Amino acid sequence: MTVTIDDIRRAAANIDGQVVRTACTRSRVLSKLTGAEVWLKFENFQFTASFKERGALNKLLQLGEAERAAGVCAMSAGNHAQGVAYHATRLGIRSVIVMPRSTPFTKVRNTRELGGEVILRGDTLADAQEYLEAELVGKQGMTLVHPYDDPHVIAGQGTVGLEMLEQAPQLDTLAIPIGGGGLISGIAIAAHAIKAELRVVGVESAGYASAYAALQDDDVPIKGGQTIAEGIAVKNIGRLTLQIIREHVAELMRVEEAAIERAIGLLAGIEKVIVEGAGATGLAALLADPTRFAGRTVGLVLCGGNIDTRLLASVLLRQLVHEQRLISLSIDIEDQPGFLARVAGRIGESGGNIVQVHHERLHRGHAKNATLEVLVEAQDEAHARQIFDDLQNGGFSVRKGAGGMEFE
Repeated sequence: MTVTIDDIRRAAANIDGQVVRTACTRSRVLSKLTGAEVWLKFENFQFTASFKERGALNKLLQLGEAERAAGVCAMSAGNHAQGVAYHATRLGIRSVIVMPRSTPFTKVRNTRELGGEVILRGDTLADAQEYLEAELVGKQGMTLVHPYDDPHVIAGQGTVGLEMLEQAPQLDTLAIPIGGGGLISGIAIAAHAIKAELRVVGVESAGYASAYAALQDDDVPIKGGQTIAEGIAVKNIGRLTLQIIREHVAELMRVEEAAIERAIGLLAGIEKVIVEGAGATGLAALLADPTRFAGRTVGLVLCGGNIDTRLLASVLLRQLVHEQRLISLSIDIEDQPGFLARVAGRIGESGGNIVQVHHERLHRGHAKNATLEVLVEAQDEAHARQIFDDLQNGGFSVRKGAGGMEFE
């Protein structure tokens, strides 16, 4: 099996008008922050908030009448599921999606609302695939719409690359997330057919570096475990996609969870867009190693925006803590009327905003004393330090709270 630029151009014609031709624009602030010219491709603005619609639709459009009548199935952690469910329902085709039990609630709910029948099975995509192949393909004769290791799916994803090079022909580098490898494979084929010298960098979650492991001579274990980038938490790279990655991808990077979290926060704060962990990994790579991209014109694909709202809230609050815009202080006080007001007054005079207060009387210090655990909002790190210093200069015994500031 091979995928060519002609396959990708045919896919573009097939799906034209049925998926969104998303914007690709330069980010002035991220460019200044990273030292590269950063261009963002907003695939999170697709109807299902993911690029996965492209490959799923292109595959569905290849089905014969008998295959359409038997229905389709897919295994997915969410975005592919939604793409298959949405377009299959729109085309009048039954779809059954097998998802790992750990799939975020929002993706399970959205898949059902888009018309897919959801089966939760196993802890990983591999578990889901085993069930799907035995029960749905083997016994019911349904057609598998593979999330990445299918030439029609890869060709569909490659239309992202076609659009990016049309919208920003000056790009000289692409930093693309890798899960199973469908997106980077399609984009790399398209990009190199148009601009052979363009550098393609693959970005993986450090815990799920399946492409890196597959390319090593020695066995490299996949750590697995919890990740905020569950959309690319794939332990086994595709066979076809691995061949394409060998040929077209110049280097692989592995990014840690902290960098992905920071990228999600920056995209929300700077670009005012919501992305999931997988969609933020390209920016995470630039943040983790800016010298590798300095001076280059880099295209990033915000490949998905389906992040659980509770998780997003946690990430954004953690980002505020990281930036010292939300600080935790422990202040020792005398347990008598008026002391809390004095502390609040001092923080207010310093321009801080008290978000939360807890009076701790039972577990610390003298019976006549208490400790205030105060969560304070500040403008930035310098302002946080000013608040801290003002409290000390006001005669209060203050120290950082749990997970708080790293002041001397």
